[in-house]
Amino acid sequence: MKYTEEHEWLREEDGVMVVGITAHAAEQLGDVVFVELPEVGDTVSKDDEIVVIESVKAASDILAPLDGEVVEVNEAIVDEPSKVNEDPEGDAWFFKLKVSDASPMDDYMDEAGYKASSADLTARWADPRIFRKFLVKLF
Repeated sequence: MKYTEEHEWLREEDGVMVVGITAHAAEQLGDVVFVELPEVGDTVSKDDEIVVIESVKAASDILAPLDGEVVEVNEAIVDEPSKVNEDPEGDAWFFKLKVSDASPMDDYMDEAGYKASSADLTARWADPRIFRKFLVKLF
C-alpha cells in the first residue's frame, strides 16, 4: 500500500488501483455525511478533483492520485457515508482506477513514511506557537 501527502491510500488489486482515504483523514474530517463519487468510465488525470466528501466539520475534494480510467466505484459509501469513518482503509474504499501511468507511485510514501509524516504534522499543529502563526496569517 502507498500513501499520498493528501492522506489517500492506494492498493494494487487485480491489476487496478483501489483508492481511499486514510484513517487519519477520516478522523480529521469527523462524521462523514455525504460522498459523491466519479462515474464508471470517467477518464481522470493526476490531481483532478474526483470525489466530494462532506462531514459535519467540512467539505473536501479528493484528488485523483494517478492518470487512468475509473472502472468501479463503491456505492456502499454513497448509501452509508458513515462507513468511511468505520473502515476507511478497508471496506470504505472510494473507487478503482485502471492506471495509464503508474510512475508517480514511486513518489508516494510507504506506511512507515506516512505514519511519520502524519505524526510530524499532528505534532506541529499541537504546538501553540505554530497555531498562533497560522491564525495571524489567516486573519
